[in-house]
Amino acid sequence: MKKIIAATIGNCVHVAGTMNFLALAENEGYETRFLGAAVSIDELISAVKNERPEYVGVSYRLTPGPLKEILRELGVKIRRENLQGLKWIFGGTEPTAEVAEESGLFYRVFGGTEDVDDVISFLKGRRLSEAEYYAKDLISRIKSKYPYPILRHHLGLPTLEETVSSIEKIADSKVLDVISIAPDQNAQEHFFEQEKMDRRLDGAGGVPVRSREDFLALYDAAQRGNFPLLRCYSGTNDLIPFAQLLQDTIRNAWCAVPLCWYNVLDRRGPRPVEQAIRENQQVMKWHGERGIPVEVNESHHWSLRDAHDAIGVAAAYLAAYNAKKMGVRDYIAQYMFNVPPSISPKMDIAKMLAKIELIESLQDENFRVYRQARAGLASFPGDLSQAKGQLASSAYLAMAIKPHIYHVVGYCEAHHAATAEDIIESCKIVRGVIRNNFLGSVDITRDKDVQRRKSELIDDAMIILDAIRALNPAAKDPLTDAETIARAIEIGILDAPHLKGNPAACGKLVTRLVDGALYAYDPEEKRILTEKERIEKIMGDYAAVALEKAG
Repeated sequence: MKKIIAATIGNCVHVAGTMNFLALAENEGYETRFLGAAVSIDELISAVKNERPEYVGVSYRLTPGPLKEILRELGVKIRRENLQGLKWIFGGTEPTAEVAEESGLFYRVFGGTEDVDDVISFLKGRRLSEAEYYAKDLISRIKSKYPYPILRHHLGLPTLEETVSSIEKIADSKVLDVISIAPDQNAQEHFFEQEKMDRRLDGAGGVPVRSREDFLALYDAAQRGNFPLLRCYSGTNDLIPFAQLLQDTIRNAWCAVPLCWYNVLDRRGPRPVEQAIRENQQVMKWHGERGIPVEVNESHHWSLRDAHDAIGVAAAYLAAYNAKKMGVRDYIAQYMFNVPPSISPKMDIAKMLAKIELIESLQDENFRVYRQARAGLASFPGDLSQAKGQLASSAYLAMAIKPHIYHVVGYCEAHHAATAEDIIESCKIVRGVIRNNFLGSVDITRDKDVQRRKSELIDDAMIILDAIRALNPAAKDPLTDAETIARAIEIGILDAPHLKGNPAACGKLVTRLVDGALYAYDPEEKRILTEKERIEKIMGDYAAVALEKAG
């Protein structure tokens, strides 16, 4: 175990920076010792001689003038005691860091403007300033930083030129690890049949990419700064050709595809639900065969349409289960907090823990799960100052699940589409939250109410999954059978209030928020409907209809 000892020197008593550095070092497996504040040079040299650490941290944050004489004394005594072979580190303000650099004593100088990434990479024995350090694939990028999450943000401005320029600015800022390209709906639906595009909608909801060259321009723009990875939303038509296009141009960091959506269910395309499920499964399989990570963004599609928490948990498992069965090896599980916006933090964490327990029960040597957390878009108010507070609050709560990826949602999204400047500011807010979180936080996951609700949700989700299996026991695997899953949506096992009137769904579910959690609700009896009651009613009605048809 490598050892670091540290102290503030001269008459400097500002120890917060030193303590933060040592906390980061401990998280990376170092043995650390803080000698104290305003330690004399003789005291410091004596401790170094006795302990012979690999690293000696020295901090000074006062007026830079006196530091020159202090470091001159330090240099003399380092040479006299033959301690030049140790790695001396300095931490201070920008002016004092300049003095430290001029002294020539230090292996590394931190001037207070560095990001936590710089400190982590140093402690891992690497230098972020070297372009070759930046991992070119998602899993390597995660492993280079964990337990600190990598950051992702989406970007798609109304013109290609604006989007390219923004990528360059974001890459140069080094605050973001993954840029998710948001193409406009015209591109997602009609990239390969552009004569079908409604040109009035060009740039609506994202960047109007229209050629391979457009995608290559986006990739080229990211080859600077910290070389952020790129990924892009899946197409809603021509899914496999679109996946190949993304791989050939932007080296898609991972695929995000739903299981049951991007069709008549959400009106994002003309595909029937059953057909969409089969095609979405093939997209998972295509990426799995190529070793590309996959995210099945299914669960929050239900929750965003006010499906109760139990359906969100069941859908999370169903999505991961399908990904595994399609041969995906690296699975990105997205956990969207604040859905609905008024869910309580306790109940939100409970829902996420239920999803995590079910999803990660699928892990084995061929299926690895990585957690991605984010805030729900609808939770952001239009007031930009309050929105910054929501961004920080949601990020702090999400750190409780120890995510590998944090999907930053720009604080401005309820007001306007995020620009490069908005994205950089939002990422800096989240980075500040992460840094503070790693100083130590209360573990909300152990709260008794959280644990009670988590267990309740797991039980309810299993009732839903068992009901789907019971729909078609003759199927080889009902949970991956497209016809069975589509039928579960038709009869309401999987349902949401926002689907009312949709011919592809049941749309009869009513939900209510009670004590901070979202439940199925009986509006006639004005009470929570247990999942057992809800499913028994659906299955009874389904059996009666089937019997009538058979008779």
